[in-house]
Amino acid sequence: MPGFGLSLGITLTYLALFVLVPTAALVAKASSSSFETFFHTVTSPRALASYRVSLGASFVAALVDTVFGFVVAWVLVRYEFWGKRIVDAMIDLPFALPTAVGGIALTALYSSHGIIGRSLERVGVKAAYSFLGIVIALTFVTLPFVVRTVGPVLADLDAAEEEAAASLGASRFATFWRVILPGLVPSLLTGFALSFARALGEYGSVIFISGNMPKKTEIAPLLIMTRLEQFDVTGAASLAVVMLGVSLALLFAVNRLERWALVRGGANR
Repeated sequence: MPGFGLSLGITLTYLALFVLVPTAALVAKASSSSFETFFHTVTSPRALASYRVSLGASFVAALVDTVFGFVVAWVLVRYEFWGKRIVDAMIDLPFALPTAVGGIALTALYSSHGIIGRSLERVGVKAAYSFLGIVIALTFVTLPFVVRTVGPVLADLDAAEEEAAASLGASRFATFWRVILPGLVPSLLTGFALSFARALGEYGSVIFISGNMPKKTEIAPLLIMTRLEQFDVTGAASLAVVMLGVSLALLFAVNRLERWALVRGGANR
């Protein structure tokens, strides 16, 4: 194809400068220490606790985003209502808003002095400065990934298949479960993966609402920043390599699930 060589060269150069070289430098910095030092750093009790908090909160937030992001995408695609454009624009607010600003706003709302947090504490639920607060912040930041991934696929679904199912006597639930949902599974998995990967690296919105208590509400990115503030660059790089490996493993697994879903969906059709 005309221009393929030039386009490929630009693509590879861009990929190398902004992805491969920084990643290789990170791995090289982490490998500059001995294996014993590396192993001790990444398996310390504080590091393991931060992994559990980050992975657990990111997984819960991604699940919440997948469910409610699908509902939001469904409403925006399938229904017409007053203010639809405003709601659609608000979905992208976490992209435009600095995450630190979002974190401060969420802390003000969900703390014991906030409107929502005060009401929750009356029923014994503590939102701010807890694991729940981390999930809330991550859900706020990552919701657009699911909505913007599922929305276009939902809009492109062929309405004739739904009409055919209805004409054959299928219930609304059966039509959704057997006709609509199979075509959305790959996009739902993609949205889940993007939300999960984004949540793993989130920092700005979480540090204000989490409380940052070591071994309790301290996330892995914060521990990495703490290492950097202590001028332990090698230790920070070691922790970052672990998080990088988790993200790559997650993306690989979801990629395989997407292919399986596409193959199964094609076979069912």
